[in-house]
Amino acid sequence: MGPSQSLLVIALSLSSILTSSTDYSALIFKGCADQTFQNSNAIYTGALRTLLDALISQSSATKFYKTTSGDGTPAAVSGLFQCRGDISNSDCSSCVRKAPSLAQKLCGQAIAARVQLHGCYLRYEISGFRQASGVELLYKLCGSTRASGGGFGDRLDPALGEIVKGVGSGGFYAGAYESVYVMGQCEGDLSSADCVSCAKTAIDKAKSECGGAISAQLYLQACYISYAYYPNGVATNNQHPFSSSGAQRWNAQKIIAVVLGGAVGVGLVMACLLFTKSVFKKRHRNYKYGG
Repeated sequence: MGPSQSLLVIALSLSSILTSSTDYSALIFKGCADQTFQNSNAIYTGALRTLLDALISQSSATKFYKTTSGDGTPAAVSGLFQCRGDISNSDCSSCVRKAPSLAQKLCGQAIAARVQLHGCYLRYEISGFRQASGVELLYKLCGSTRASGGGFGDRLDPALGEIVKGVGSGGFYAGAYESVYVMGQCEGDLSSADCVSCAKTAIDKAKSECGGAISAQLYLQACYISYAYYPNGVATNNQHPFSSSGAQRWNAQKIIAVVLGGAVGVGLVMACLLFTKSVFKKRHRNYKYGG
């Protein structure tokens, strides 16, 4: 088994940068291990390179792929990618191809990393890591606009219910209910029952974490959900509600996410980084540590 380490996910939101509606490679958050490959560990970096090449090679043929490089050896590195269910294979491939270089740029030689982009996400970890619970909340974005007047809650609950039904039958759902646009997706190898359970947990967390916000995105380890309410109709210029430019105004808030190492007895390392920034209002960056 590989070294026992802890992965402290430190998320950095770049969602406040306005990009084109087709820019699926815009970064939402990243998570990096606090341990790095040493120069003497060329065998590990070689396995990682092989893994990333394998993921890229599959990205034009499928929207989910999971594999291990160096399986059965102490230098094994596992990883996967998943693309949004509503994008084309070419857009999926383009997104995945950008993810490895972005992960290495943002995380350096970290022995485990995850990058979440608008159109896909990619993660990898060295042998010996075990992932956080599938329903661990990694990151949230709560809209800065609050619901005013009645009716929003009556629309939101049925719309969120559509996510649960949709992901339960196909793993991905995007649709609308009375001006509430919703999206949800589970990790590709999740069972239908686990997918539904994850989506329900995400919905419960959205209600508790984002309250009366009329838009939200919540990313759990094994699934995510998004919703956006447009009482006056969808934004102009045919912007998709969940494109990188069609979203509501966001306040980004970091959530604790700790991935434990494989060995028994490794202590939990917990910290929280809060990064808040509005798209249309310039504010100072606020950082908050602790639970």
